[in-house]
Amino acid sequence: MATYSKFTDNELASLIKENDQVAYTEIFLRYSKLLVAHAYRLLGDQDEANDVVQDVFLKLWQNRENLVLNTSLSSYLYIAIRNRVFNHISHQKIVAKYADSILNFMEAGHAVTDELIRAKELAIIIEQEIAALPPKMREVFLLNKREELSYKEIALKLDITDKTAKQQVYNALKNLRLKITSLMSILPFL
Repeated sequence: MATYSKFTDNELASLIKENDQVAYTEIFLRYSKLLVAHAYRLLGDQDEANDVVQDVFLKLWQNRENLVLNTSLSSYLYIAIRNRVFNHISHQKIVAKYADSILNFMEAGHAVTDELIRAKELAIIIEQEIAALPPKMREVFLLNKREELSYKEIALKLDITDKTAKQQVYNALKNLRLKITSLMSILPFL
C-alpha cells in the first residue's frame, strides 16, 4: 500500500478503471476527510456529510469502468460532492413539501370529520327536541318543515285556522331555538 501513496491522482484513476481496489482505497484515504469537511460546510450536519461522501465513493466504484476525468480527480470529487449535496437538499425540500401536504390533508380531514360528527350530534339533539314538543305543535311543525305544507294546507288538513297553524310553527321554532341555544352554551364543542 505504501507504493500507492506515491501514485498521482490520474494514475490511481487509471488503476480504478482496471478494478484495482487498493487504488480505490488510496483515493478514499487521500480525499475522504477533506470531502466530508466540504460536505459538512454545505450541509451543516456531520452524519449527512458522511453519508454524502460515502455515496460519492460508492458511485465512483460502481461507475469505475466508465470513469472519464475532464478535470483533476480532486475537482471531479468536489463537483460530485457538490452535486450530491444539491440533490440531497432538493430531496429534503420535496420530502418536506410532501410531509406538509400530508399534514395539511390530515388536519383538513380531521376538521371535516369533526364537523360531520358535530353535525350528526346536533341533528340528533334537534330530533330529540322536536320529539319533546307538545303533540299538536309537533304535528303542525313537521307538516310545515318536513312535508313543506303551507299554513293554509295544514289548516285544511287538521281542521284548524291558518293563523293557528302559523302560531304553532312560530311557537315550535321559538321553543327549539331556546333549548338548542341553551344546550350550545352548555356543550360548546357542538
